[in-house]
Amino acid sequence: MAETAEISLSRNRIMALGIAATIFIADQLSKWVVISALGLPRQGVIDIAPIFDLRWVENRGVSMGLLTASSEWQRWLLVALTALISIGVFLWIWRERNRMDTVALSFVLGGALGNIVDRIRYGYVADFLDLHFGEWRPFLIFNVADAAITIGVLLLVVRALLTRDKKIPRKEV
Repeated sequence: MAETAEISLSRNRIMALGIAATIFIADQLSKWVVISALGLPRQGVIDIAPIFDLRWVENRGVSMGLLTASSEWQRWLLVALTALISIGVFLWIWRERNRMDTVALSFVLGGALGNIVDRIRYGYVADFLDLHFGEWRPFLIFNVADAAITIGVLLLVVRALLTRDKKIPRKEV
């Protein structure tokens, strides 16, 4: 029985690392397309549809522009902070037994690694996806990594709110 549990845990780990790697590659590939192939930084905006544009933003902060790095040492401090968080997520994946939580964490890890690479390479995170309805923008401009992190966190929150662990019955003494 323990051997079966260990095989299942190993499969979850391999799956999680595969998902994280896929998200990382999709994020970096999409950034290459908009930066190099389409030249978005030079153009600033490319209209795609009435509710969607590619709009160039250099995000020097973290989520929602918080903790903006205005100097080199702050940039590297953000790299270190996000790397530590990523290590924590990796360790959580390694210990997690619930498959759905493992998937959610792999989304967070893949996205975090994509944004860390940007911050190391460019000094900022390249954001470019702009979903809007007229002038109303329900989201900040984001990238594939940001979307993956958000989806992963939402999956964790929904699961935490909607599922309850079975209570272990008390033994009467």
